[in-house]
Amino acid sequence: MANRLSNKTCLITGAAQGIGLAVAEAFLREGATVIGTDLQQDRLDAVFGPRGVKTARMDVTDAAAIQAVAADNPDVNVLVNCAGWVANGAILDGDPADLERSFLINVMSMTHTIRAFLPAMRERRDGAIVNIASVVSSVMAAPNRFAYGTSKAAVIGLTMSVARDYIGDGIRCNAISPGTVDSPSLGERMRAQGDEAAARAAFIARQPMGRIGTPEEIAEVAVLLASDEAGFMTGSNIIIDGGMSL
Repeated sequence: MANRLSNKTCLITGAAQGIGLAVAEAFLREGATVIGTDLQQDRLDAVFGPRGVKTARMDVTDAAAIQAVAADNPDVNVLVNCAGWVANGAILDGDPADLERSFLINVMSMTHTIRAFLPAMRERRDGAIVNIASVVSSVMAAPNRFAYGTSKAAVIGLTMSVARDYIGDGIRCNAISPGTVDSPSLGERMRAQGDEAAARAAFIARQPMGRIGTPEEIAEVAVLLASDEAGFMTGSNIIIDGGMSL
């Protein structure tokens, strides 16, 4: 089968590790021109530099910096928003600042990137936007994920709004809602609990399939949504959670 993304120029946020890195790897395999962005330029250089893949250090909370990257990459026709942050705590436990930061990193970042790259997509009538949401959102609740779940529910609403407003301009906007995925971020949260093995067992226990998902499994869904094969899909939220939300 021919490479599915050979006619795509794809910018990915949070591309230095986890789901973002897996998406970048899958897109490269499918023939896309990839621009990997992250706040951690050293990680980008280590992963993509030897292969000559274009990268850009980009703070997803800095609207002006994102506009500058968009100006340098006017041909982007696929945008994948992977950057995110997980806050821990119930509404009475966490600092209210956690909710503000969650919206800044998880929601406003996508607002900034979409506003930066959408105009050129509209002009060409060619654009696919993929937002990484979460099954912990408007889909389901999880213990001690007040700020995270609230912000990821907003991502689903943002996705549907963009899809509806620009459906007549050749733009598609879809979301992916993963369950628990084995990533560096998850590992950090497990270690923060003091007993990583016990924390991992607890995460696995809530998965009906008896295992945690992989970044590569999420990336395969992103490939579909970025490709022309998904040309009739917009405003969708694809749940890939091993049955966690059933």
